[in-house]
Amino acid sequence: AAVKCWDPCCAPSTICTTTSTSCPRSGRLWSKGDSLSFGANLPLIAHAGYDAMSLESVRAFFAHHGVDAPILITPQTTATVATAAAAHGVSPGQIAKTLAFRLADGRDILVVAAGDVRIDHGKFKRTFGKGKMLAADDVVRLTGHPVGGVCPFGLATPMPVHLDASLQAYTDMLPAAGSIDSAVRISVSLMAEVTQGVWVDVCTPPLA
Repeated sequence: AAVKCWDPCCAPSTICTTTSTSCPRSGRLWSKGDSLSFGANLPLIAHAGYDAMSLESVRAFFAHHGVDAPILITPQTTATVATAAAAHGVSPGQIAKTLAFRLADGRDILVVAAGDVRIDHGKFKRTFGKGKMLAADDVVRLTGHPVGGVCPFGLATPMPVHLDASLQAYTDMLPAAGSIDSAVRISVSLMAEVTQGVWVDVCTPPLA
């Protein structure tokens, strides 16, 4: 089905027939779209308005908690750890990635970790029991943020936030801020405070 593409690299009137989850011109990862505007047969489609709403929810969250931390917007996508680190001139470890899981007991949780570590399945199971990463559409629905822009701020659905010990290697971190071209520089201690994050140790150390 042909739909109007709202990716920033295209004119709003551009007609696009792709069923991919990224723009064929820019490579930009798309956010979950509005089925009323774009058609339910294309569940993933570029929708600049959705990113804007997600970004505003993060700004509102910071305002509510009295956090004075400017949101940094880049001209290029920062949807991956590598692209975010390059855009902001920091090491991959200083990019805080937010991972969403569904546990065996049905709870949905977020784990925030340094960008250069991976989940250690043994540690995870000892801490939380069995669990699996949420599907992309569930992540978008529960957090209100697009994949690549997920963060523990301004969540659409309240979710427990767990902070991995890997974050403690840094004074401040750069998590996403609700869109795939945004980030916020925030101290680890302040992030723990405003998210009411619980400290855990569920990741492997980065490779030397």
